[in-house]
Amino acid sequence: MGIIGYAYVVADILHVGHLRHLMNCKALCDVLIVGVLTDEATTIRKPQPIIPFDERIVIVDALECVDVVFAQATYSPLNNVNCVKPDILFESESHEDPCTNPYGKTLIMPYYTLQSTTAIKRKIIEEDGN
Repeated sequence: MGIIGYAYVVADILHVGHLRHLMNCKALCDVLIVGVLTDEATTIRKPQPIIPFDERIVIVDALECVDVVFAQATYSPLNNVNCVKPDILFESESHEDPCTNPYGKTLIMPYYTLQSTTAIKRKIIEEDGN
């Protein structure tokens, strides 16, 4: 099967930063498995997503660079990592407390600072108010 990688995203208002992150992850493995955080998992540390979970998971699944997608029911990826046992766990440098992969290596991937879901939401609110 080759090198298995595991990445995870909220993917609320999918933008180029999400896409670049997942494409970069895929370039480092043969099979990229992506966990999409459920609404409940997301709200542990972030606001409630605007896009419903069932839509977010379909959108991520449609990306060419993603081989397998499934729900991530906790903010931490460890439950899914324990099921998948990936060779590589992809973490973001934006995470304050990145997890360590007990089955292989953990790679800290660069965070795309030119775009964020929070900034998109803020811009929509500002423009709506004018």
